[in-house]
Amino acid sequence: MIGRMALQIAQDADADRVLTDDPFALLTGMLLDQQFPMERAFAGPAKVLERFGTLDPARIADADPEEFADLCATPPAIHRYGRSMAGRIQALARVVADDYDGDASRIWTEARTGEALFGRLTALPGFGEQKAKIFVALLAKQLDVKPRGWTTVAGDYSRKGYRSVADVVDPESLQKVREHKKAMKAAARS
Repeated sequence: MIGRMALQIAQDADADRVLTDDPFALLTGMLLDQQFPMERAFAGPAKVLERFGTLDPARIADADPEEFADLCATPPAIHRYGRSMAGRIQALARVVADDYDGDASRIWTEARTGEALFGRLTALPGFGEQKAKIFVALLAKQLDVKPRGWTTVAGDYSRKGYRSVADVVDPESLQKVREHKKAMKAAARS
């Protein structure tokens, strides 16, 4: 287990075990969490593991892109855009393999400050500012990874409440996060 408690983001025991046990799986789940239901995005790494046989970043990065895209797009696909997300997973895996010796947890365990962690995350393929803020909050709230200044870089996501995947610990909290996101979208439209 990479944190102090078992994660329950995917709302599926096997998929959540993969997220809990494998830092690259958790990072990949966060990558997939866009334009797709959150729990299904975070179940994606378990599908990759089942179909590809490993979540080793070097092996994923070195996989034939067409074959890897096929396994990601096979129904049930890892994402609504399975083929394009396969390429993003391979790009992320390449950075983890090359820059962190295949150990995704080094991204956060070796960051001394929240700002350093945020910088490492935004340097990853597919991690913009918003995604990085949410992942900083997820690491802090669920894995107790709290480098100095993490609340500053995570912003509102560091606060108590049900704002993002960082706050999902069971089916009830998932529903509350969904309601919050729906309210935020409605407010943005008006």
